Amino acid sequence: MRRREILAGATLLVAARPALAQFDPRLPAGTREIARMGALPGKRQLIELTDRPPNFETPLDAFRTPITPNDRFFVRYHLALIPEMDELRDWRVAIGGPGAERSVTLSLADLQRIAPPVTVTAVCQCSGNRRGLFQPHVPGVEWGIGAMGNARWTGVRLRDVLARAGVKSDTIEVAFDGADGPIVPETPDFVKSIPLARAIHSDTLLAWEMNGQPLPHFNGFPLRVVVPGWTATYWMKHVNRIELRTAPEENFWMKAAYRVPRGLFPTDMDFPTQMTQANEPITQIMVNSLVTNLQDGVRVPVGGFDIEGIAWDGGHGIRSVEVSTDRGETWQRARLGQDLGVYAFRPWTMRVQPGRAGPVQAMVRATSNAGQVQAARLVPNPAGYHHNVIQTLEVIAS
Repeated sequence: MRRREILAGATLLVAARPALAQFDPRLPAGTREIARMGALPGKRQLIELTDRPPNFETPLDAFRTPITPNDRFFVRYHLALIPEMDELRDWRVAIGGPGAERSVTLSLADLQRIAPPVTVTAVCQCSGNRRGLFQPHVPGVEWGIGAMGNARWTGVRLRDVLARAGVKSDTIEVAFDGADGPIVPETPDFVKSIPLARAIHSDTLLAWEMNGQPLPHFNGFPLRVVVPGWTATYWMKHVNRIELRTAPEENFWMKAAYRVPRGLFPTDMDFPTQMTQANEPITQIMVNSLVTNLQDGVRVPVGGFDIEGIAWDGGHGIRSVEVSTDRGETWQRARLGQDLGVYAFRPWTMRVQPGRAGPVQAMVRATSNAGQVQAARLVPNPAGYHHNVIQTLEVIAS
């Protein structure tokens, strides 16, 4: 497999220009000043936050439909050395480890013959989505609202692949490594693990297609892990090594990064082998919603206007979306749109009739089928994870 470093900046960006209205004005001034609209190979205009490694955010208008187009899907990397993947005949995924009965190496063609392909529609969301909206601000990539996307992922169930290697009875975790790597040796390789129970779940995939097309290069071509309901840190891109483990994975990206104070966020998808008395790994996506057709300060007809958006959670599905125009004193249910599955964006819409000219404040909250409701107040945590505060925006009726 040929490797070369794909540099962002002048070599990757096309027609870079200020992000302007696509960039959330609530983000830190420094972030707004450096952000630009740019296109990676195979992508249309995205919001560039960092160029090396490439971290590009999906603009708001791409969420007007519940399926996010491949060429507008966000890009997230921790490591800047990204290999070319043109020669599939040279690509393999190695499966082994102390929890495996045998070591096997499979090509993409081998994987595609294991079982009939499975498709799961699911949101892939960076753990730090909306980090840039935290107050006070916290370190890390200062994402706005677009470090996420919803797609139809097609591949083979991970459990069917693991069966080829055999799973020993004392296996507790399954770890993944990808073909991307660090520029300097001191940077730890990006390796992530998930509990065995999550690895053998029927919806956990090794996917080679995204919305009916081969995975885009910057979304993990030729193969990525899909862990529906869990944040994107576990969705390993360019996966080429899978290890069945009989002891917890202890690399930097598991023991130090992507952790939150224990018990801070409600979840029914915990990670018991990685818990400590002080903290635990981030796992399940929190229930959330987003207005997609309006922004703060826009003018709307005094006779009435529609508020439209999407809602999602970590795998229970959306029970309701409610809108308040009286600062939360009363709430009215929005009309839910097409149900694409419990892991997917759920569209919604509601008609608002102001009845008078002037400012109209709208608050939006979603509730999952498990009864989890969007947070009324920000839940502080050191890395700025799980920002799911009820959205409030103000428009002008005229």
